[in-house]
Amino acid sequence: MQSSLTSSSIAALFGVMVVGASIPGVSVLAVSARSAASGFIHGAFTTLGIVVGDIIFILLAILGLSVLVETMGSLFVFVKYLGAIYLVYLGWVLWRSKSEAVETEGAVGSSLLSSFMTGLFITLGDQKAILFYFGIFPAFFDLSVMSYFDVGIIIVITVVAVGGVKIGYAFMASKSKLFLLGPRARVKMSKIAGCVMIGTGVFLMLRA
Repeated sequence: MQSSLTSSSIAALFGVMVVGASIPGVSVLAVSARSAASGFIHGAFTTLGIVVGDIIFILLAILGLSVLVETMGSLFVFVKYLGAIYLVYLGWVLWRSKSEAVETEGAVGSSLLSSFMTGLFITLGDQKAILFYFGIFPAFFDLSVMSYFDVGIIIVITVVAVGGVKIGYAFMASKSKLFLLGPRARVKMSKIAGCVMIGTGVFLMLRA
């Protein structure tokens, strides 16, 4: 099977997802708290829930955007620019963001199912996640020629990028038992992530 996705678009999406997953937020703190309190396996199941939630949003985004492609036709090129602009906007927000305290006590539980559900509901409860995928996919891919094989590649990218980063947090938290990043570290990571997002958005606008 031949994919319509280019190597550059795959690499760019992978990079953006890694950066997004690395930003210390509710999901990172939940994975870290589960691992530190109950062991690595609980952090892994929390990660699994997060990844499943992301895949659900991705499928919904692709389905909705495919309908838009059929409806708008050639006008969909404007959506590509909007996607790139949205990525720049996200980068700017990250650059200007300040560290906020996040409550993690509720993330600690005893069962693997509760760990999985914690990750799943953290993702499904974040409305910005679906907006993120709706915003960036048009800039990365030509949805008019996307096949089931392409969708499979995107899901694999998500599993490796998002799952890999969160598993890394889970592993470090289980070893250190105290892997909750401080305010300064979170601010620095947000600024780095913001720069990457802005750079990617500008690149996609120039390519479009």
